[in-house]
Amino acid sequence: MQKRFRQLFTSVKEHSSVGYAKVATAGGFCDVDLIIVKATAPDDIPLPEKYINELMKIFSISPSSFRTFSLSFTRRFGKTHCWRVALKCLLLLHRLLRALPVNSPFRTELLWTRSNSLLSLYPCHFRDESSSNPEDYTVYIRSYAQLLDEALDCSAFDGRSYSTYYEEFPENISKKMEEVGRMIEVLPQLQRIIDRVMDCRPTGVAARSFIVQIAMKHIIRDSFICYTMFRKEIVLVLDNLFQMPYRSCITSFGIYKKAAMQASQLCEFYDWCKAMGFCGAYEYPFVDRIPQIQIQALEAFLNGMWQLTEEEEEDSSSSPLSRSSLLESPSTLTPTLTEDDGDRQITVRKDVIVTTRWEIFEENNDFPRKTKKEEEKEPLIEFEESENDSWEDLLEATVNLARVPQRNYFYDCEQEETTSEWKVQVYNPFSQGP
Repeated sequence: MQKRFRQLFTSVKEHSSVGYAKVATAGGFCDVDLIIVKATAPDDIPLPEKYINELMKIFSISPSSFRTFSLSFTRRFGKTHCWRVALKCLLLLHRLLRALPVNSPFRTELLWTRSNSLLSLYPCHFRDESSSNPEDYTVYIRSYAQLLDEALDCSAFDGRSYSTYYEEFPENISKKMEEVGRMIEVLPQLQRIIDRVMDCRPTGVAARSFIVQIAMKHIIRDSFICYTMFRKEIVLVLDNLFQMPYRSCITSFGIYKKAAMQASQLCEFYDWCKAMGFCGAYEYPFVDRIPQIQIQALEAFLNGMWQLTEEEEEDSSSSPLSRSSLLESPSTLTPTLTEDDGDRQITVRKDVIVTTRWEIFEENNDFPRKTKKEEEKEPLIEFEESENDSWEDLLEATVNLARVPQRNYFYDCEQEETTSEWKVQVYNPFSQGP
């Protein structure tokens, strides 16, 4: 009995509001609030186009009417408990979002209303009290409201220009990467909108309602635009995958991996819509199914990039000049050099000990340290002073000095290896002496 009384009270309340609006407009009063009430009458008649045209005309004349509409819409949608009124409110908002440009104040005013907790599309607190099966309508209205809330956040979406957007893709590498970065931000928003579209699948008695079917046609046609945009942008992102930083590659791979799972769900949803007769079969886009082997190959490639990046970081961190390597692992290096010199084989071994302790060496008076100025003024090659030296003699002397080998091997007169670092004899194979 109480449920029946609520249904009757809700019906009388909504019809009286619409009657008052019609009487007021007949008397010459016309404002945004009255237009919204008349457009959202509690009947099964589709949303009249004339009310949308009247609102568009008011918006073009008075820019301040955007805030008036947002406040009136919030009152109408927030106070109703009739699923027909709520559905027509959402349909009206959906049609205006599609009709007005993205940069218009309409979206800005709706976002302002939502940020001030006046408009609540998600979470939606609507509960139907006007039908005998309120659960089916309540779930559908809440799903539709969440879809429109997601569309408000996707400010880059403009379905009217998607066909001509890709004709002017930048050629410059910096601008191309900037555009690809924008696509990486937009693609997850489009994926969320597609998820919300699939959530709007009506069940029970709601699927047989005439105005619900009309709303589904608008929702599905917008999903066509969203998926077409997504399919074209994901191709451009994958074409530039090898030019992006590693973090952008990981983000793109996450989007691509979700697209593979979403494609199967979208195919099933479109098959159900075709069976229900929503839109023509020729309107549905072709859904690209991504094979799992392609996902695995791309994942293996990105893992290889990560391993290569880690190896490069380890090589740079293990430099001999790094302080951490000197403190943690002082080691002994023993390089061996072998060269075949005629019948002899000379081997030189040097032990280099890496340490962090400073050593102080005593100065040798036989070799006094020179000042910086003396080192700069001193020539690299010194010759005996002679007035008769010509440039040919100087050039020949320079060549003879240059023929001394760079590696000097140390041994004593008995052809034995020596380890003395102070008694050094230079072996010159081009000298005339023994």
